[in-house]
Order: sequence, then C-alpha cells, then structure tokens
Amino acid sequence: MIRKEDLFQIGRFLKPHGIKGELTLLTDCDILEQVKSPFFVCEMDGIPVPFFTENCRPKGNASVLVKIENVDDETAARRFAGLAVYYPRPAPAGDCAQKDESWSQWKGYVIESNGFGELGVIADVDETTVNTLLHVDCQGKKMLIPAVDKWICSVDRREKRLTMSLPEGLTEL
Repeated sequence: MIRKEDLFQIGRFLKPHGIKGELTLLTDCDILEQVKSPFFVCEMDGIPVPFFTENCRPKGNASVLVKIENVDDETAARRFAGLAVYYPRPAPAGDCAQKDESWSQWKGYVIESNGFGELGVIADVDETTVNTLLHVDCQGKKMLIPAVDKWICSVDRREKRLTMSLPEGLTEL
C-alpha cells in the first residue's frame, strides 16, 4: 500500500498534448529520466495510485511529455490534467528542486549526523527565506542547519530520525 507521507511531489500534469494520450508534466525534476522503469503516483479519489509510463520526452526546460500506459486518447488523458504527480521517497540522486514539498514534515525528528552523532530535535523550520533552515534544539542550545536534500542519508519514520551528512565545521557555528 502506498502512503502519501512516503511520496514527494515532482510536478503537476497540465493539459493533454495531442490526441494520442500524451500529457505535459510541468517539473524541474529529472527523475523520469533517471530510473529504468519510470512510474509515478497520482491521487485518484483520495488514494495514491501508481501509473507506468510508455514514453517520456523533454519539452523545453521545465516540462516533459509523458505517455501513460493504457491512456491512448485525449479524453482518457484529460482525467489527469491538473493532478499533482508524486514519486516514492527517497529521491534518487540528482538535481531535483522539490518546490511543493515542505520541510515542516521533519519537525519533531531527531537529527543525526554522520561523524557527529545525535545533534538534537528539529524544533522549527524556517521556509520564509531563499535558504530553508532547520532550527535544531541541541541540549538547550539552538543550532541552524540548512535544509539540503543531498545531505539526507536516511530517514527512519518509525523512530522519527533523520540522518544527514553535514559538512565539517557546520556544527561548530
């Protein structure tokens, strides 16, 4: 069973493209090009449902034309127009700006750092600036850690632990 909290948003379907069932996916994420059997998840009637792609091809810098299996005409493609498109966590390596994903989901998680051990609990998330900051309560001392996807090594949702690989010197600021 796919759970919404195990997904991250990679974009949104716009309108159908042509009459053969292709859709325009607005995204700045190259995930569909990175995986062998590209698929994605859309919410249908409140339930996350996986869909496999027959073909993906770039359409400019910020969009991809996607042909979904068994969606063979414009009418069938229209039911996907406007839907958010998700992919399972963890995100594969690569440059993927996840604009629609909120870092606030990590509030209350314990941050561990490779090499530094347990740092503290994420007390707050500041997403009001260009660089999102995690406010970590480290034994009564406040620490600010930049929210960088590439620094996340693993997530243990059951134990509410976020393991990150932080640059040397960051914990000393």
